Amino acid sequence: MSLTPWPEEFGLARMHRLLADLGEPQRGYPAIHVVGTNGKTSTTLLTAELLRAAGLRVGAYISPHVRGWSERIQIDGAHVELEAVLERVRPHADGATQFEVLTATAFAEFATREVDVAVIEAGLGGRHDATNVLQASVVVLTNIALDHTEVLGETREAIAAEKLAVVTPGAVVILGEPEWEGLARANGASRVELPGGANLALAIAAAEAHLGRSVDPHAADALEIPGRLEHRGHAPLEIWDGAHNLAGIGYLLPRLPDRRFVIVSSILADKEADAILRALTAVGDTLVATRSGNARALPAEELARLAAPHFAAVEAVSEPHAALERARALAGAEGAVLVTGSLYLLTDLYNPYHVPSP
Repeated sequence: MSLTPWPEEFGLARMHRLLADLGEPQRGYPAIHVVGTNGKTSTTLLTAELLRAAGLRVGAYISPHVRGWSERIQIDGAHVELEAVLERVRPHADGATQFEVLTATAFAEFATREVDVAVIEAGLGGRHDATNVLQASVVVLTNIALDHTEVLGETREAIAAEKLAVVTPGAVVILGEPEWEGLARANGASRVELPGGANLALAIAAAEAHLGRSVDPHAADALEIPGRLEHRGHAPLEIWDGAHNLAGIGYLLPRLPDRRFVIVSSILADKEADAILRALTAVGDTLVATRSGNARALPAEELARLAAPHFAAVEAVSEPHAALERARALAGAEGAVLVTGSLYLLTDLYNPYHVPSP
């Protein structure tokens, strides 16, 4: 993808023009819209899997990807052939951003493949996100934490308002946190459900709200989500998780095995790097700082400098694959390695050797 990844100005005008050119494909099927700070991808894919097990043809749209771009658009759990489906949208994409084109491509492919329902993960926020062109019958808000504050607002309340702006009158709203019930109702929710904050609980509630009947919660037991508590090896034990903010790290740490890990990490400059590093000391004494290919990633040396006061041993290895190999060597066959801090880091590790931008 060579389009501009970040808009000069947030808004929906470009998206509406693009979808109008494509014949408004997003109107061809009911949608479930998933917003929130953390857990969106897992909740989206779990919901889609539960609906598929119930007999529906289901589209799922997620971001960012971990293993490859085609991961973002799925139908009945299978990735689309992205280059082929992009051809439908490219002639109309002048002036659109990368995310807008991908979103429109997903909507168009779901219409072409005649899905029964689409489960759509928002990208950034909600109000001005490219996905906020849906008339979703079900909206899921996973949780709210301080993230992207420069765009979404400085408080949890402001961020919740941006995310719940996607609610259209009459929608059922599924909340992972009860404190946003009043806001959901003020935005037009016909019903608010509070199943608890676990991703699976939210997915079950969303699927059942769409179907109007119960689903089998075990239907998603075998679902594997890349980069979410993903076990990659046993000698040493190796776990990859894309937790990229303090709330995500807080979710991850109590779910790890009771081990001391050698940690490989890259963190974006706009995240709470020092707080994340301090939290990671709960599970490890050694950190190998690296840098993902994302332009906003902290240089490995700067991340190592931030980590030095918190860890007994810190090394800087700029290339992600080399950093992982160094961590494996430090851990030894009986040790444990944790890779975390950025989904972009995991994407780099899934792909051939990458030289970070200077």
